[in-house]
Amino acid sequence: MPLDEVPTFLKALEAYDGDQRTRLALRLMVLTFARTTELRAARWSEIENLAGSEPLWRIPAERMKMKREHIVPLAPQAVAVLRELRALPGSDASPFLFPSPSREGYMSNNTMLYALYRMGYHGRATVHGFRSMASTALNEMGFRPDVIERQLAHQEQNAVRAAYNRAEYLNERRAMMKRWADHLDAIAGENIVPYKSNDGKLRRS
Repeated sequence: MPLDEVPTFLKALEAYDGDQRTRLALRLMVLTFARTTELRAARWSEIENLAGSEPLWRIPAERMKMKREHIVPLAPQAVAVLRELRALPGSDASPFLFPSPSREGYMSNNTMLYALYRMGYHGRATVHGFRSMASTALNEMGFRPDVIERQLAHQEQNAVRAAYNRAEYLNERRAMMKRWADHLDAIAGENIVPYKSNDGKLRRS
């Protein structure tokens, strides 16, 4: 999805009249840009400090593509989504954020994709594409590539750097995720916020 189409998408998502869990899954996907499998199989036990000052989503290594634990700092907007999910009927009866009567017990692989189709994005967007969208925007907003790549849970090819970065810029990532969520709120409400891109030029987000 091109960045200039994101405000329209966010408004369409807010108005989505399908299943509430599907709408919230897409909202959380945009806010966290996790991989689809990581999100749809997320468990409540992975959410930490939700009522505290530094909430996070700790995804265990066995659920990660690279078989390495991944931490997702949760912006206030993501916390709000989780609280809305928790309040939905049936949430207390399942360990999953997005329960389903399927054999796996959680949201199917195509649920969010079909929701995009229903919203008019067939052939124009994919769920996985939100990761690329976020990466492009965050690079333009001036965040360090190492920080962005770590938040995307991309594997560091250099073994020494991989060992050194195990704590992995958590403070920077927390600030970045908050800025990203605020940015999404701003463009969804057409409240244009200036920022400096990597080339130092003032742009509008």
